[in-house]
Amino acid sequence: MQKILRPALCLTFLGLAACDEIAVADDPAALADLRGQKSCVAAVGQQTGASGVAINTSRPIVELYRYVVNVPGAASWSCITDQNGKAIEIAEQRSG
Repeated sequence: MQKILRPALCLTFLGLAACDEIAVADDPAALADLRGQKSCVAAVGQQTGASGVAINTSRPIVELYRYVVNVPGAASWSCITDQNGKAIEIAEQRSG
């Protein structure tokens, strides 16, 4: 029974992850933005090994393809994506 359940659960989660992309599929800018956020969170999470990494929605960013990513208990990171939403550069923000 467990062997059957695991693939079914995986497909369910993949379906949920794709739902947000389907919702903005007819808007290329919104789709690139959504993919950029996901790509930046994944890149920073992989680099830091931290869980709970998330896009900072409180700092206004006016440049296209740029995001601030919060890392719990650590410094924030800046992330730049290409036009398709793939993270191409990340850097830890330092104060001082």
